[in-house]
Amino acid sequence: MQISLTINGTEYCEEVEPRTLLVHFIRDQLGLTGTNIGCDTSSCGACTILVDGQSAKSCNLLAVQAEGSEITTIEGLAGEDGLHPMQQAFHECHALQCGYCTPGMVLASVSLVEEYPDLDGQGVREGLEGNLCRCTGYQNIVKAVLSVGK
Repeated sequence: MQISLTINGTEYCEEVEPRTLLVHFIRDQLGLTGTNIGCDTSSCGACTILVDGQSAKSCNLLAVQAEGSEITTIEGLAGEDGLHPMQQAFHECHALQCGYCTPGMVLASVSLVEEYPDLDGQGVREGLEGNLCRCTGYQNIVKAVLSVGK
């Protein structure tokens, strides 16, 4: 099956098996390995990407479901001027821990702040509850998200 979509500003028209998960399409077929595979059950959020500006778990979507979408992975978040403000905040607030959850956590945070710019700490924790940090370092992640949201 042929699909057309835009990822990180580049248009792709690719052949995929109908059962191909979006995360495997992004990582294996396109080589964008910043999107991590954590649990393969959509409970950890390591595979979070932005689909048309909204966070989505790419292990829970088929590639064919993304037909016509604009997707942003962690590789496409930074601009020509440098890191995206959320990436910079994660760096400055030491919210990176081991880094495995970081791409998904950053992209989920971008979507969260876009939708709710006036969040408090509890709101950030609730908004990111679908993304797990196995290093249990949530305090600095919350601090980073709050620094961008204000």
